[in-house]
Amino acid sequence: MASLSAPPTLPRASSVVVGAARGRRAAVRVRTAAAALGGGCGGGGGGGGGGMEQHLGDGPRSPVKEKPVMSNIGKSTNILWHDCPIGQSDRQMLLGQKGCVVWITGLSGSGKSTLACALSRELHYRGHLTYVLDGDNLRHGLNRDLSFKAEDRAENIRRVGEVAKLFADAGIICIASLISPYRRDRDACRALLPDSKFIEVFMDLPLQLCESRDPKGLYKLARTGKIKGFTGIDDPYEPPVNGEIVIKMKDGECPSPKAMAKQVLCYLEENGYLQA
Repeated sequence: MASLSAPPTLPRASSVVVGAARGRRAAVRVRTAAAALGGGCGGGGGGGGGGMEQHLGDGPRSPVKEKPVMSNIGKSTNILWHDCPIGQSDRQMLLGQKGCVVWITGLSGSGKSTLACALSRELHYRGHLTYVLDGDNLRHGLNRDLSFKAEDRAENIRRVGEVAKLFADAGIICIASLISPYRRDRDACRALLPDSKFIEVFMDLPLQLCESRDPKGLYKLARTGKIKGFTGIDDPYEPPVNGEIVIKMKDGECPSPKAMAKQVLCYLEENGYLQA
């Protein structure tokens, strides 16, 4: 007698509900965007044919513009900024959220990456698009040419700030997780984003706790002199002065990842980031 195959595993009901809700919201936004373009691409019945062609190609031509003014930025010469008719507000309307940068800063071992992943997961379950920029991960590619000297650390933060700005402009909630020990570098990243879209989260946990965790064994190496310039040991960490969110111990206990994520979520909700 042939053996019966096991029944397929069904997704959890909660996942189906969340996914369906997210799909409905996305479908409504896509239909709205399609309507704005004047219909579909094909030429069939229903009045949809030719709408996009008319929107993009017909109508009066713009007058001939003057010769564009070229710019020199840093070491780049003769460059021009090109504007696109689809802007940040259009992308945010499509996603149903406001783009921003959640910048998590603190000592090694303070839980920055843990919070970043927990927050991304909670937002994803609620139907919001996020992307995590983790300091270690970025040094595998984008910043692989940088050391941990002061000038390279500054360039590391500058690059991440510029990338985070692009994600926010795309309407995405970007979560950056880096030690970023120097206040001037974090303030420079804040200056890239207008309208309070830079949300600084300070992991205000004691050095003793971070060192007791020592997930990478770096504190031990720093204490024995095998690593020089290690933040918190022989290189300073400058805490935020007016950060938006501070994660602290409560009653001698470190908050759980879920509790930390909830604290940031509440801030995002109260300040309108989770709606377009």
